[in-house]
Amino acid sequence: MRELTRLLAYARRYSGYLALSVVLMCAAGGATAMMALLVGPILYRVLDPQAPNTPVKLYTDPVFHHSFYLNSLLPPGIHNIWTMVAFAIFAVFLIKGVCDYAGNYLINYVGFSAITNLRDVVFEKVLKQSAEFFESRATGRMMSSIMNDIDKVQVALSHILADLLRQFFAAVALTLVVLGKDWKLALISMALLPFIILPTTTIGRRIRSASRRAQERQGELNQVLQETLAGHMVVKAFGAENLEASKFRRSAQKLLRTNLRYVGLQALSSPLIEVVAALAIAGLLWYARNQIMAHELTAPDFASFVIALVMLLEPVKRLVGIHNIFEQALGASQTVFEYLDYPVSIVDKPGAPALKGLAHSIAFENVTFSYPCSPNGFQIQNLSIEVQSGEVLALVGASGAGKSTIANLAARFYDVDEGAVKIDGQDIRDVSLASLRGLIGIVAQDTFLFNDTVRNNIAYGRPGATEEEIRRAAETALADEFIARLPEGYETGIGDRGVKLSGGQRQRLAIARALLKNAPVLILDEATSHLDTESEMLVQKALANLMEHRTVIVIAHRLSTIRRADKIVVLSKGRVSETGTHEELVNGGGIYQRLHELQFEDAGSVVDL
Repeated sequence: MRELTRLLAYARRYSGYLALSVVLMCAAGGATAMMALLVGPILYRVLDPQAPNTPVKLYTDPVFHHSFYLNSLLPPGIHNIWTMVAFAIFAVFLIKGVCDYAGNYLINYVGFSAITNLRDVVFEKVLKQSAEFFESRATGRMMSSIMNDIDKVQVALSHILADLLRQFFAAVALTLVVLGKDWKLALISMALLPFIILPTTTIGRRIRSASRRAQERQGELNQVLQETLAGHMVVKAFGAENLEASKFRRSAQKLLRTNLRYVGLQALSSPLIEVVAALAIAGLLWYARNQIMAHELTAPDFASFVIALVMLLEPVKRLVGIHNIFEQALGASQTVFEYLDYPVSIVDKPGAPALKGLAHSIAFENVTFSYPCSPNGFQIQNLSIEVQSGEVLALVGASGAGKSTIANLAARFYDVDEGAVKIDGQDIRDVSLASLRGLIGIVAQDTFLFNDTVRNNIAYGRPGATEEEIRRAAETALADEFIARLPEGYETGIGDRGVKLSGGQRQRLAIARALLKNAPVLILDEATSHLDTESEMLVQKALANLMEHRTVIVIAHRLSTIRRADKIVVLSKGRVSETGTHEELVNGGGIYQRLHELQFEDAGSVVDL
C-alpha cells in the first residue's frame, strides 16, 4: 500500500478530473447493470406478445423493498412494450458509451500526466546525485529504470486505472441487481468469493516478485545493448561481434524465462475464477428449479439474476487481472522509488550564499579524500595547495597520482573527507553549488559533445547567447574556419558525442564552449593528450587564448604544455612531492627532473603555452 499511495500522490493535483471520471465510470457501471435488468422484461414481454401491457418492474430494493418500474424511467406517453424496451436499450447503450468514453479519456489524462510528473522528478533527482552515484551504477540499468520501469507504472495508472473504475462500478451495480432479485441466492453465490480472493492474493505477491526480477533482467539486457552500441568500434576491432551477440542472447533468454513465469502466474487467475463460477451456477440452477416450482421465484427474475451473475463474472475476472497488473507495476516502482529515496550527498546548505567571484585564491587546506568505490584504495592525504587569482597552476605526476581528483574536488563533484577547499577563504561546502560551478569552466581530455548542432553545443553554457557572441567564441577557439566548411555551418548536426568531427575539432568546440561561458576559473584536464601534432598546435593556440586573464589549473602529462606555468605542483600517490617553477624543478633531482628527462631525450617539438 505504501508504494500505491506514493504513486497516487502524483495524481493529487488532478483530483478534479479524477473525481469527474469516477462519477462517469459510476454511471457507466449503472448502465451495465441496467442491461441485466432489461433481460427479464425482454424474455417475459417481447418473447411473449400475449403478455399483458402492465407496468414493467425492473428491480426491488433488498433493504426498503421499494420497486422500480421501467415505465417510470421513460418519457410520458410511451406505453407500448416494444417501444419501451427498444427505447430503454438505446438509452442504456448511449449513456454507457458516452460515460465510458469521457471517463476513460479523463482517467488516462490523469494517469499519463501523473507519470510524466513522476518521470520528471526521478530524472531531476538522478541529475542532482554526486559522481559517486553514477560510478556505482551501470548506465544501461539506470536508463531501464527511468524508462521501462516507469512505463510499467504508467500502464497501471492510466489504462488499468480506467479499467479498474469501470469494472469496479459495474461489479457493484451488478451485485446490487443480484441482491435485489434474490438476496438468498446472492449470498450463497458470494460465499464462494474466499475461494477466489485467497489464491489471488498469493498469486499477486508472486507476480510482484516476478515483475521485480523481470525489470532486473531488462536492465541487464539494456546494459549489454548500451555498452555494445557505444563501443561498436572496439567490438569490431577485436572481432567480438559473436561474443557480444552471445551475451545479448543469454540476457534475452533470462528475460524470456522471467516473463514467461510472470505470464504463467497471471494466467492462473482466470481459470480459477471460471471453475468457481461454474460450480456456483450449477448449484443455483438446481436450487432455482425448486424455487420456481414452488412459485417463490419467477422465471424472468431468475433469468435476470443468472444473466447479472454471468455478467458479474467478467468484472471479477478483470479486477483480478487488474490486481495482478498493479502488483507488476508496484514491483517495478520499487526501483524507481529507490532512486527517489537515495540521499543526495552534494547539496547546498540552507541559506548558502552565492560566490561573487574570485578575488584572491583557491586553496586546498589539509585535504584528505578517498573514492568510496575505488578498487585500489587510492587516497589523498593532508594535501595543501594554493593558487592565486590570475595564476596558472600546473599539476604533474604519474597516472593515478591524484591530478584529476584535485580538479573534481575544486568543482565539488565530490566532497572532501577532511580539510577544506576554499575560495577567497570561503569553504565551498558553505556556498551555493550553482554559483561555485558558474565560476568554473572545464575542458577535459574526453570531450563530451551532444548530438545537436554546432551552434547549440557552443552555446550549451549560455543558451541565450547571441549569434555574434557564438561566432566570436568560435573564432577565438580557432574553430570558425572548420565550422564554415561544414555542410550547414553552425547548424550542422555533429552526431552522438561529436562523432562526425575529428578529435582536434571536438576539442576546439569544447574550448569555444568554455570561452562563451567566460568563467574566471579554468580547469584544463589533459586537454591535448589525444591529439596529433598538427591538431595539438591548433588546440594549444586556442587554449592560450582561453587562458588569458583567468585563474587556470592545468593537468598534463606532457611537460611541454606547462613550462610557462606560474607554479608547478608534482604529485605522487596523493601527496605533494615538489612545488616550484619549471626552472626550479627541472634540475632539482626529483620526480619532475626524471619526467622531464624521459620526455625530452629526443627534444620536444610541441609548441609551448
